Amino acid sequence: MMIVFILMLFFLLFGKIKAGNLVYATCRTWGNTWYFLIGVRHKEIYEVPHNKSKQYVFVANHSSYMDIPSAVMCIHQPVRVLGKYEMVRYPIFGLIYRSAAILVDRSDAAHRAQSVRALKAAVKRGISIFIFPEGTFNETDEPLKDFYHGAFRTAIETQTPIKPILFIDNTKRLHWKSIFTLTPGISRCVFLDEIDVKNYQTKNDVQLLKQKVYDIMEEGLNRYSSM
Repeated sequence: MMIVFILMLFFLLFGKIKAGNLVYATCRTWGNTWYFLIGVRHKEIYEVPHNKSKQYVFVANHSSYMDIPSAVMCIHQPVRVLGKYEMVRYPIFGLIYRSAAILVDRSDAAHRAQSVRALKAAVKRGISIFIFPEGTFNETDEPLKDFYHGAFRTAIETQTPIKPILFIDNTKRLHWKSIFTLTPGISRCVFLDEIDVKNYQTKNDVQLLKQKVYDIMEEGLNRYSSM
């Protein structure tokens, strides 16, 4: 983490956008190294061919701290993650996190609106965005918990397709209840087919799009959980 932090300070000389891209590239290397050392095998599954030159609003399920390295490692194009503001309080990691993520404080309406503007600005600059639509860990027995509107509102207002990703094994690798549940094994990231938003144009369509993505991801999680 200290190495990434030192490199981040150097990257800032190239401007905020390029610095953010370089931080993600460095974190991917860190993630691969860490996974190797703890015996976790990262695997990407593409149900359809993925266009890495295209912009997306990536959405994924969230139930483990292992989702963070998975998110960084599975995206091989310029991207920014929407992350919780509280994470900036951690020493060293918080500074790296601030430089690479779009921050949101869900308890503050003004801050939520500001984060949506930042997401739109990233898309206008040719950068994809990555959002956990559940907001926080899913601590239920269901595949997913309720989604927030942000990802789907941003997709509609910027007319950017949604690309769902499923993290299948991360709760088995590290359960949200305790850091002492870390175990070696496979960590699968499944890319589902993109969802076009051309037929969704207004704020009234946000709920329809959200439900469609929810249903597709829920079906996928149920299907892969038995594999």
